[in-house]
Amino acid sequence: MQPKDFYLAKKAVYEKEATKLKAQLSSSSFMRFLVFLATILGIYFFFQNTILVAAIAVFGIALFSYLLIRHTNLQSDKNKAQKLLEINTTELEVLEGKYHHLDKGQEFVNPSHHYSYDIDLFGKGSFFQYINRTATAEGKSELANRLTNNNIENIIGKQESIKELVDKPEWRQLFTALASLVKVDYPSSKILSWIQNYTSVIPKTMVWLPLVFTVISVVIIALAALQIIPFSFVVTWFIVGLIISGIYVLKVNHLYESSTRAKSTFKQYYQLLEMIENESFTSKILNEKQQVIKAEKEKTSVIFAKFSKLLDALDQRNNMMIGFVFNGLFLRDLRISYNIEKWIEKYHVYAKRWFEVITFFDAENSLANVAFNHPEFVFPSLVEDRSVIAATELGHPLIANKNRIDNDFAINSHQFFIVTGANMAGKSTFLRTVSLGIVMANAGLPVCAKSFEYKPIKLITSMRTSDSLTDDESYFFSELKRLKFIVDEIKTENYFIILDEILKGTNSTDKAIGSKKFVQKLVASNSTGIIATHDLSLCEIEQELQDVKNYYFDAEITNDELHFDYKLKTGVCKNMNASFLLKKMEIV
Repeated sequence: MQPKDFYLAKKAVYEKEATKLKAQLSSSSFMRFLVFLATILGIYFFFQNTILVAAIAVFGIALFSYLLIRHTNLQSDKNKAQKLLEINTTELEVLEGKYHHLDKGQEFVNPSHHYSYDIDLFGKGSFFQYINRTATAEGKSELANRLTNNNIENIIGKQESIKELVDKPEWRQLFTALASLVKVDYPSSKILSWIQNYTSVIPKTMVWLPLVFTVISVVIIALAALQIIPFSFVVTWFIVGLIISGIYVLKVNHLYESSTRAKSTFKQYYQLLEMIENESFTSKILNEKQQVIKAEKEKTSVIFAKFSKLLDALDQRNNMMIGFVFNGLFLRDLRISYNIEKWIEKYHVYAKRWFEVITFFDAENSLANVAFNHPEFVFPSLVEDRSVIAATELGHPLIANKNRIDNDFAINSHQFFIVTGANMAGKSTFLRTVSLGIVMANAGLPVCAKSFEYKPIKLITSMRTSDSLTDDESYFFSELKRLKFIVDEIKTENYFIILDEILKGTNSTDKAIGSKKFVQKLVASNSTGIIATHDLSLCEIEQELQDVKNYYFDAEITNDELHFDYKLKTGVCKNMNASFLLKKMEIV
């Protein structure tokens, strides 16, 4: 089934389900009203019959409570169906090229990064905006990291992980839906810091004192009800409970403030852990991640669920009945606070690993979604020979199929291609196409190509340089700093280097001399790359160095109009169009 057909089918299912649940919710609300009304009327009409009134009250409250729980579950199911409907609607929009309303990942824009700024990895219309479907802040950061870490290790393992999740679209969507339904306002990194650095303040006596106090309270209340002891005993004992609770109120308040921030996170995470635990995984990476949360005797999801309930329980202390009466009679806050601290003490060393598993799957789902949406893309075949990239019909994944012009492209280790061409002929797009192909391959993603043989290599670029008024730097000095950064990096690592019009900020003579010497320096290293330029003198290096090859993109002027075929050709460009464009636009 094609992605569009899958999403259309799922959208229809969830539309129908959401509509059905909406009707059930309306019926549920009406039923609760009827039960409430019937209970009130029953008590009113049979007020003189104490036993019957008590029976009506008990039955009415029980039935109303059941209907309330059922209504809550129906609302949860409706919210889930609605979120799944939104997910499939979004995917259909993205397939049509409508993705500019999604998260841009603007916070990850970094002009100093090895390549992300040059190839528009983040920002409006970026690759990140196109693929990001993460539902947690940590998953979003992990996805950004996967695209920028320049990690060339275990690409086959990454591919296997993504391929397995490609075949689990319903699971991925449900994971995202559940993660999206709980609003989390506090970063999990700060919650982890709280858990890992927390020092217990509730004394160990609270393991038994609240229980003993509760038993005594029940006995005193029962004796007072039977008029064996005066009611004043209950009041006195109640005040004793408030005094004990009051001794620790500041410490409990401090714990309450921190736990309130963590409550929504654990409510979200235990559901996601349960999904991961219950799914079957065969790929090595996914299986290893799953085993991290299966290491304990008790399911990690159950451990998180228990903690979530404890946090919810402590959050209810603001209720007058719970906060005042239950503390006076049962030392409720102290019992719950002790259990929270006991959980932290027992599991704080594992929490970081458990959080990381959820973060991993959130990010991995986005990568798998790319592969699912593009069955025409190809997973790179890794090679160990001289070839670095050997691709057929390589294209840019963000350009629609109907508009995209693909190119065959092959480059060997230590080779450098000098690419010339007219303005707007496709040089920059080609550079970004190759760059993004490398990034996708290193992340384990399929590449926008018919075939893609690849020897893993790290990427570094210099395609977009700007001056800095803040740092009082000229354009030329900024560019020199970037080139120096590249020179330093290739001393210790092999890189695929992509440069677009180097030394733009100086005069033609210095540019020609400097560019030639810089290219010679790059060729002498163990790196590989592409250099785009308008300086045709740079093409002469092909005659001097056998690892330098010339390629170009052409433009033709026909009937006073520019025409581009956007195809990469062997040789040097002969048709430049700057003068034509200046005249055409009536600038000169």
